[in-house]
Amino acid sequence: MTGQLMQLFTHLKYYIMKKLIYILTLFILYGCGNASHNSGKPVITVTLEPLRHFTEAIAGDRFEVVSMVPKGSSPESYDPTPQQLVNLSRSEAYLRIGYIGFELAWMEKLTANHPDMKVYDTSKGVELIREEGHHHGDHYHEGGVEPHIWNSTRNASVIADNISAALCQLDADHQAEYRQRLDSLKRVIARTDAEVRTLLADADSTFLIYHPALSYFARDYGLKQISIEEGGKEPSPATLQALIETCRKEKVRVIFVQQEFDVRNARLIADESGLRVVPVNPLSYDWAEEMLRVARELKR
Repeated sequence: MTGQLMQLFTHLKYYIMKKLIYILTLFILYGCGNASHNSGKPVITVTLEPLRHFTEAIAGDRFEVVSMVPKGSSPESYDPTPQQLVNLSRSEAYLRIGYIGFELAWMEKLTANHPDMKVYDTSKGVELIREEGHHHGDHYHEGGVEPHIWNSTRNASVIADNISAALCQLDADHQAEYRQRLDSLKRVIARTDAEVRTLLADADSTFLIYHPALSYFARDYGLKQISIEEGGKEPSPATLQALIETCRKEKVRVIFVQQEFDVRNARLIADESGLRVVPVNPLSYDWAEEMLRVARELKR
């Protein structure tokens, strides 16, 4: 009997210790979450760094803006950390980009856990590229939508309008400020568009890219984007050979690669076809500079 009591006591002690560790972990995470947002400003959460760039440009110092998908991570497959989920409780609003994989997987859970948090879709009014019949494993997502809408000056202007409207609703007392900063951001977007068009006037019209993140950029400027990915997966040997032949036929000179993806196949094609492998970052906070960098590389 004594042995059974001792065994029961041991199990009870183990159970209590597990609960204490769990509670302590939550306490630490909550404390870290509060420590990471100590500006005293209301918080807005966004999905991507480019969206944080646009939002900060319009919000000025009225809000603290944080992004869920950190630098170097893929928004197609990123899972938020426990600390990020705790931090989200302080957000007054969430600005989503529209159709990226992270949002399709997580938005319902995030809003269910934070029912008081307002959610705004910044893709509202964007002329979407759609291709029906594709699955979520492809670069096309819900409703066959190509999700990388921010890599476009035309779309950036629409996104900026949506951000301004959201901020004016959240903070009606400072609407004039937000609209003034919106005008300033739109001038930057228009200037970027003009500079890109000048660069592309005498540049390559076709390019190869590992992950097709520049579909809207290509549409804006009449370019042809060829993707190495095959249905969101590594290409087969037959596909690689076909891509090499296509590059020769189309006189492609550059392959764009992103740090979130394996570049071995891109380098294989480059070695076979004599192409330049150029790193790009379509998820960069410095949106205008990245747009111009892509255009400069095509002009070379």
